[in-house]
Amino acid sequence: MEHVTRPDPRKTAALSAALSGAVDLGALKARADAARQSAAAPAPAAGPAGAPNGSAPWIVDVTEASFQAVVEQSLQVPVVVLLGASYSPESQQLAASLTRLAQPSGGSWILARVDLEQAPRIGQAFGVQSVPTTVAVAGGQPIDAFAGPLADAELQQWIKRLLDALRDRLPGIRAGEANASAPLEEEEPPEDPRFVAAEEAFERGDYVAAQAAFQAILDAEPANELAKEGLAQAKFAERAEAADPSVIAKADGAPDDIDAQLAAADAQVASQQVEEAFKRLVDTVRRVYGDDRDRVRQHLVGLFELFPADDPRVAAARRNLASALY
Repeated sequence: MEHVTRPDPRKTAALSAALSGAVDLGALKARADAARQSAAAPAPAAGPAGAPNGSAPWIVDVTEASFQAVVEQSLQVPVVVLLGASYSPESQQLAASLTRLAQPSGGSWILARVDLEQAPRIGQAFGVQSVPTTVAVAGGQPIDAFAGPLADAELQQWIKRLLDALRDRLPGIRAGEANASAPLEEEEPPEDPRFVAAEEAFERGDYVAAQAAFQAILDAEPANELAKEGLAQAKFAERAEAADPSVIAKADGAPDDIDAQLAAADAQVASQQVEEAFKRLVDTVRRVYGDDRDRVRQHLVGLFELFPADDPRVAAARRNLASALY
């Protein structure tokens, strides 16, 4: 399978590999080759078969009977096949997002929505293991896929890169783009006044007020990840502002001084010595026990929250911390 782009390689690598062997569109591939050889100037894509959803002819609900005709349109434009189920809220969410993005596209790509409860053989043909699964088909072949829902911004980027990669190969893309009613743009949601207040406090250096604002959000929404990140940043900024650069040398000379080790780690993170800070606290965890060990562990975990979860320095330090604890 040719991969245009993937929103999350960890989620899609196995799926894409499976699709490359699971889907047999050999007849379509042969037809695509013949079309390229015989058509010096291909005509724009015809409207897709299937049942239109009422908003645009390039958004269709596909059955087992109409699927072949819809996929044949991939000789002209990419066909984004959404394999979902009516019982799955994630399928409904993703269908709504893809429909919103497809409506203004002018037919530069086709959204083919499949309800696997009504058309299970289509899911079997693609080797689907979970819903929703989304597959991009071009030139009669699946070229990319992802499982699960995505945020609208990620979907927009995925579709944009799909079109960019295929524009010179599929003649209907440019024709559809010429008819598009609006460019593919993300509508910015209104700013949350709670976050505005917290961020303004942070920017003026009032870290205590920023912490209180972020904490108030978390009190109302304990799972709010942005508020968690903001609170961690505000707590660290307050500590870092009060840090004495000489604390690092002090901590090096007093390995059993817990307060010095924590302050030194903060100073090192503030001066971009991130790996050194993580190592310092992991080594301290190895040396202490009981409440002191838990205190150091919690401080280190708090430092992890200052960085993206996929930061390799965080991943390595988490592994080292687990080894030190167990």
